[in-house]
Amino acid sequence: MTTEIILAGFGGQGILFTGKILAYCGLMAGKELSWLPSYGPEMRGGTANCSVCISDEPIGSPLVANPDILIAMNGPSYNKFIDAVKPNGLVLVDSSIVEEECKREDITYISIPATDIAAENGMNGSANMILMGRMLAESGLFNIDTVQKAMEKCIPPKRANLIDVNMKAVKIGSESK
Repeated sequence: MTTEIILAGFGGQGILFTGKILAYCGLMAGKELSWLPSYGPEMRGGTANCSVCISDEPIGSPLVANPDILIAMNGPSYNKFIDAVKPNGLVLVDSSIVEEECKREDITYISIPATDIAAENGMNGSANMILMGRMLAESGLFNIDTVQKAMEKCIPPKRANLIDVNMKAVKIGSESK
């Protein structure tokens, strides 16, 4: 089985970090994977997206043209990728920022005010982890223990204090409805 994911938003929203965590989850679970970041020259405030492929068999190309899952953290990213999502795919958007309405009826569409939830919980900058937590709860792709191990691998020891905050955000996202 292969799962193709696109994460997209503005630079600085943690798009590439979220993709990296998902890639490490794949490693921890013994899967084949690819992680392909893409960002504009303007970095913070510019567009950023990341393609992640997780599979039980070798991956032929890291490019994701038709994702199974889309996480969109801003309107331009939503507009760019929504039509590419496979039928029966999963789309999660940060409704604190994305104002567009979904017209597709052949996908599962979940709208979460992730930026607002992060701010309410004193975790500014954790909207990405809230969305990832909900995506993992919906998809069953990885369990919380795998995410914890991936966080411990991705976050350097000098920033280890961020592991607990990120895991709290993932749990809040996974429990959101």
